[in-house]
Amino acid sequence: MRRSTVALPALAVCSALLVSACGTRSEAGATPGGAAAGETTVVIGFDGPLTGDLSALAIGAKNAAQLAVDQANKNKSVPGVKFALKSLDDQGQPGTGQQNATALTGDKQVLGVVGPLNSGVAKSMQMIFETAKLAVVSPATTSPGLTQGDNWAKGTKERRFTTYFRTATTDAVQGPFAAQHMHDTLKLTKVFVVDDKKAYGAGLAATFTDEFKKRGGQVVDTDQINSGEKDFSSVINKIKSSGAQFVYYGGEYPDAGPLTGQLKKAGVKIPLVGGDGIADANFVKLAGGGATGDYCTTVGAPLEEGAAGKTFAAAYKAAAFKDPYGAYGGYAYDSATTLVEAVKAVVAANGGKVPADARAKVTEAVQKVAFDGVTGKVSFDEFGDTTNKQLTVNQVKDGAWAPVTSGTFTAK
Repeated sequence: MRRSTVALPALAVCSALLVSACGTRSEAGATPGGAAAGETTVVIGFDGPLTGDLSALAIGAKNAAQLAVDQANKNKSVPGVKFALKSLDDQGQPGTGQQNATALTGDKQVLGVVGPLNSGVAKSMQMIFETAKLAVVSPATTSPGLTQGDNWAKGTKERRFTTYFRTATTDAVQGPFAAQHMHDTLKLTKVFVVDDKKAYGAGLAATFTDEFKKRGGQVVDTDQINSGEKDFSSVINKIKSSGAQFVYYGGEYPDAGPLTGQLKKAGVKIPLVGGDGIADANFVKLAGGGATGDYCTTVGAPLEEGAAGKTFAAAYKAAAFKDPYGAYGGYAYDSATTLVEAVKAVVAANGGKVPADARAKVTEAVQKVAFDGVTGKVSFDEFGDTTNKQLTVNQVKDGAWAPVTSGTFTAK
């Protein structure tokens, strides 16, 4: 049976971006002005680490979601509905994220949420959203277990949370994609694996390790760090004597930057490789000149290679946000657009009105959404995962991340 879709052609996305490129925005994160007479206010929540070490990733994502909301209002994407964005800061902490989930579900106007960015935070929020039947579309969480259950790696996949979706592909392919590139393309066969003990970092390191071994690579040693450490001399000494040709790091840029910087200062001139959690300009800055030649993988193809991505970048610039959209901006924009399209379908099916059971209906509509977004095709499989499996390898060149190659993971 053919699955029904909520279609939005790529041209429509480009047109929407162009129409609203010079639209107004609110620094506070809420759409300016209240609903006009006869309009219903629908709130889209946003959750992410807006303060703290990872704020550079979250602020750009929040701004991109705001851009999508502003455009939906300017273009009257859903007649009779005024959208607003409600942004909450989880500080990258599961406990705070759980509190935010309770606050968002407690607001009856909230019909969907963009976020969170951290897999560990997402895990603490999922049951709250599920109980409230509130759809969540994350632009960044990549831990496979969030959608496929704890036994996904053993081949037993189970979707426990029907309200959880994501526009970013998972570490089930991101880690192996890195292993494929380092072993098959660069012909590097010896790696030292380090992770930060967190859900994202440890999970990513595990999927990389499994695939690297399958391809004939050797993991010469492993170690873990505590996030927030300042002195990495202990692990660096182990790497130095290991004979590794590169380091694979599962974690995020606040620790990865100093680690690779100290590694190079110690005379270990081998690249550090990581996932999308290190794909930020701050990684290069924190490395203090030691990041040149390092690699990272990111989900999707480079945003500005496609027409819709270029138009998004131009619209974001025209909106005059103070911070760049970052690694997850395009995905946050597509996540917010997904919720707008779902609300549109639900309202249209209910005679132009928001129904009493709108949250449950929006969740059902998200599952059926399909459109050409700024990051590529946006649609979801039976687990709520994106059907877009494109990935990119990037390398630090001339003081900045630059794409090297894009493609998909090919199982050995």
